[in-house]
Amino acid sequence: MLENLRREVYEANIMLPKLSLVNFTWGNVSGIDREKKLFVIKPSGVEYEKLSPENMVVVNLSGEVVEGDLRPSSDTLTHMVLYNEFPNIGGIVHVHSPWATAFAQAGIDIEAFGTTHADVFYGAVPVSDALTKAEIDDAYEENTGKVIVRTFRERNIDPDAVPAVLARQHGPFAWAKTPIKAVEVAKTLEVVAEMNYRVLQLTRADSRVPQYLLDKHYFRKHGKNAYYGQEK
Repeated sequence: MLENLRREVYEANIMLPKLSLVNFTWGNVSGIDREKKLFVIKPSGVEYEKLSPENMVVVNLSGEVVEGDLRPSSDTLTHMVLYNEFPNIGGIVHVHSPWATAFAQAGIDIEAFGTTHADVFYGAVPVSDALTKAEIDDAYEENTGKVIVRTFRERNIDPDAVPAVLARQHGPFAWAKTPIKAVEVAKTLEVVAEMNYRVLQLTRADSRVPQYLLDKHYFRKHGKNAYYGQEK
């Protein structure tokens, strides 16, 4: 079942250690088949060198395992909520990459300080609200997803234009049209987080780019008038 998607999700997962986005088994990638309403995700706690397309786990949009001999990632229900609530995304990445995770643990948004950020994120990457004790005790992973969705809605942020979040006290989630593209977003977020940290060490001045520069760099890569790269 979903052999092509299993292969794609497998390939996206093994990119994580190659891009220095994970230590040990601290990360996962999933990808969804919207027509079949099923998604594929990394099995829980399995070392990346032991992964294969065959041991990826197929899950439905209620969080139930449909196919696979291994338990899915412990973050599966967070992925489930995001797929249900953000209908345009096709792949999700969760990692504990150190620079982005530092901002998540400090509770500080990653602001648009330069054009590297503006190429991918149309505005600040937000920190979600902290989970309450009741939310953690009741359904921790599912509520993590719900808090992310609530944060985007309360702050009026478009998840298609800002395809990442910093789960407070936890770490980043990123998404895109495909699992591979979602990994690229996660890596970009990590690079930008390191840049922002260094900027904040150098100055306390407001370093946010002006709106017109944010517009220029974001829309030259996204939307109907984009002109970056080659014609498809």
